[in-house]
Amino acid sequence: MGNCCASPAGSDKTKQKGAKKLNPFAIDHNKSRNPSGLKLVVLDDPTGRDISSHYELGKELGRGEFGVTYLCTDKSNGEAYACKSISKKKLRTAIDVEDVRREVEIMKHMPEHPNIVSLKDTYEDETAVHIVMELCEGGELFDRIVARGHYTERAAAAVTRTIVEVVQMCHKHGVIHRDLKPENFLFASKKETAPLKAIDFGLSVFFKPGERFTEIVGSPYYMAPEVLKRNYGPEIDVWSAGVILYILLCGIPPFWAETEQGVAQAIIRSVVDFTRDPWPRISDNAKDLVKQMLNPDPQKRLTAQEVLDHPWLLNAKKAPNVSLGETVRARLQQFSVMNKFKKRALRVIAEHLSVEEVADIKDMFQNMDTNNNGKITPEELKCGLHKFGHQVTDADVQVLMNAADVDGNGTLDYGEFVAVSIHLRRIGNDEHLHKAFTYFDQNKSGYIEIEELRECLADDFDPNHEEVINAIIHDVDTDKDGKVSYEEFATMMKAGTDWRKASRQYSRERFNNLSLKLQKDGSFQVTIAGR
Repeated sequence: MGNCCASPAGSDKTKQKGAKKLNPFAIDHNKSRNPSGLKLVVLDDPTGRDISSHYELGKELGRGEFGVTYLCTDKSNGEAYACKSISKKKLRTAIDVEDVRREVEIMKHMPEHPNIVSLKDTYEDETAVHIVMELCEGGELFDRIVARGHYTERAAAAVTRTIVEVVQMCHKHGVIHRDLKPENFLFASKKETAPLKAIDFGLSVFFKPGERFTEIVGSPYYMAPEVLKRNYGPEIDVWSAGVILYILLCGIPPFWAETEQGVAQAIIRSVVDFTRDPWPRISDNAKDLVKQMLNPDPQKRLTAQEVLDHPWLLNAKKAPNVSLGETVRARLQQFSVMNKFKKRALRVIAEHLSVEEVADIKDMFQNMDTNNNGKITPEELKCGLHKFGHQVTDADVQVLMNAADVDGNGTLDYGEFVAVSIHLRRIGNDEHLHKAFTYFDQNKSGYIEIEELRECLADDFDPNHEEVINAIIHDVDTDKDGKVSYEEFATMMKAGTDWRKASRQYSRERFNNLSLKLQKDGSFQVTIAGR
């Protein structure tokens, strides 16, 4: 799922005299494609309506902002696939709908390629869109590297070649990927020779030569400087691939900071450090390629083809096969497990807390439902909101009704009311984080200790890797007392370093309030509204 409102800079197609401009965030915006307006139609040409007639959905493989990915079995031959099922209830705006539609169209448009996950079928029923695609069971890129135990420049070159070949294929077919990052690449199987495949085109967009885009999308640590400046084209994919290459070679990202402003400022400065270990031992050819892929000027940055023609990749099989050292491997492992730590905490916030809040929401619903018929009218919603201290105008009440009234019957049932309630309550991050912290602090000591972290992450990694847990504690434990306090945990969660969650929603909420001010010395001052 990506951000479909990434419009070309200077695009003025909607500015016709006298034309009433449609609100792309209106819940009924999609009626132009579905004149009856009775049911939401997402896909233009799905394979079918009933996925259960051809496939059996099995265990959950992963979960994202909009969809859940399941193991999917073809009933006719027993072949296994992955199916991303996207609930229509979560497609609140026309932009969300267009995101799904465009993701499917791009997957259909891309030619068959050994390193791009293939689309098998698409289904759409009344409640969800189902995207059936090739199953990749070999795990994530960094996890495979860590498991090997011996990591070299030659291995990094092979991975980089694959990633840039995907970029080249995208660009040849008029697609900017816009969200290249390690977790969007999986191995097809657990075999040592299994191909690495790009699996997610949710932020990708079609482009024409010379077309420029303005919306900030992607994952913060991999964003090119011109994305933050809101004027970019396909060159951003080479930058992101360059960031991945830097991480592959040394285990840490080139542009890092504790705050969103700091991340943006580091990217804008584009100063790449080649002094820390193991860079002094890395070949000049490898460093030269990193420099040219991370050139802040997109016009001087290498194209995908030029990257593939670079001597380091042309001679990838001759690149040094000497281990980059245990430091790099340990950093990559820590990087991978730290992501899982934060992901687990975010899962607690997203799922566990909503269950705990149900009782309060139910009480609020019953208080507002004055005639006890299980439905809340606009007038009941308005009176109830005022009673609970929300001074909302009639117009805003109607906006809330339109957004939450999924079945369009003019009232809110309990399920629809939950969405309004969560939106209005805006429970503070600290309350959420306290609950997540409690999940890890199993003995209620007020600290997350090494044993508790090991136990909570036991499903995500080999528990024998004691050094990884120690490294995570060391990073988060700023006062160095050997355990993580709530304040240290909250700092980690608020630092903007969650590499996996940094998606469309993150970009909208965090970086779309970003502004750049040119200083006298030619540098940019970065500010983010509300930060």
